[in-house]
Amino acid sequence: MTLRDRLLALLVVIIWGMNFVIIKYGLQGMPPFLLAGLRFLLVAFPAIFFIPRPKLPWRWLALYGLTMSFGQFAFLFCAIKVGMPAGLASLVLQAQVFFTLLLGMLVFAERLRIHHAIGIVVATLGMLLLAQASLRNQGAAVPIAGLLLTLGAAFSWAIGNLTNKKIMAIFPQQGILPLVVWSALIPIVPFLVCSGLFDDRQRVLDSLLHLQMSSVVVIVYLSFAATLLGYSIWGNLLARYETWRVAPLALLVPLVGLASAWLLMGEALSSLQIGGALLVLAGMAVNTFGLPRWGIAARK
Repeated sequence: MTLRDRLLALLVVIIWGMNFVIIKYGLQGMPPFLLAGLRFLLVAFPAIFFIPRPKLPWRWLALYGLTMSFGQFAFLFCAIKVGMPAGLASLVLQAQVFFTLLLGMLVFAERLRIHHAIGIVVATLGMLLLAQASLRNQGAAVPIAGLLLTLGAAFSWAIGNLTNKKIMAIFPQQGILPLVVWSALIPIVPFLVCSGLFDDRQRVLDSLLHLQMSSVVVIVYLSFAATLLGYSIWGNLLARYETWRVAPLALLVPLVGLASAWLLMGEALSSLQIGGALLVLAGMAVNTFGLPRWGIAARK
């Protein structure tokens, strides 16, 4: 991976890591499914009037939109609704990395090198430490339904990753941005239906009739930064590199989430969280740059 692409991947990690703080602010003024529906509504409109529809069958757009967009966030919001702690959900969601790698090996016959496997194991240990720290902070048992729903969100994200890669392999002439924009049409109606079924109706009406500027800023951030920019860069990287080069970088997202919550919301970091974060960083360094080489220079 080139230095430019590594920096672009880091930009996506920062944008997605900030998502959890941004969403937390957004949910103060708007129910979750309505927020998600408006997010993708703004992604699609008015962009579809200026960006030509990608020349691929609607079934591929539907599969991408239902997995990467609707499935991932519908499962995640339901998990949080039934009691899954938001911080722990952001960690469990990164199981998508392992689902993506497994599916990549099955679908694309990709092979892991030894330092990639070691790096992923080290990063996983760091994620387990972060999860343990989150559980200690919550001081309560995690509902099994919340855990299963979050894993469902992770699996949906992984299928979206592979769908993205498959589309770019079959239709290489298509750009990522048209795919992101036009596939955003798919989750709008399902999210609005879910809003009608699960969101508090009075709160939905109040949030629409008395739309707060903070809600507008959140929707704009989620639509343009997290979706249009983030998905476009991420999809481009997945199309050009093996999944084991790209997917593990998402393990850095919770670290940015923890750091942004600490900086912007004053949430304290425990020593266990700091240790887990360092392990994740070490694992990502090994996965990206390989194992360090120690040797004794040959004597002349």
